[in-house]
Amino acid sequence: MSTISLRLPESIHARLRDLARREGISINQLITTALAEKISALMTEDYLAARAARGSRKKFDAALSRVSDAAPEESDRL
Repeated sequence: MSTISLRLPESIHARLRDLARREGISINQLITTALAEKISALMTEDYLAARAARGSRKKFDAALSRVSDAAPEESDRL
């Protein structure tokens, strides 16, 4: 496990302290969880962008052309 020194404005530190207390966890755990969530979101964005770049409009149109042109079931109608 690594250790970092982090400088925070007092206002953010106070909010972290309050949120951590409310959640029943340490400030360290709150920051670690928040950072993990942000990393996950950014990595997901990169993953989806890479998948989109591999996409093909021609293949998409070909797949859609194989779908029957039937009316939606009653439960699927808007």
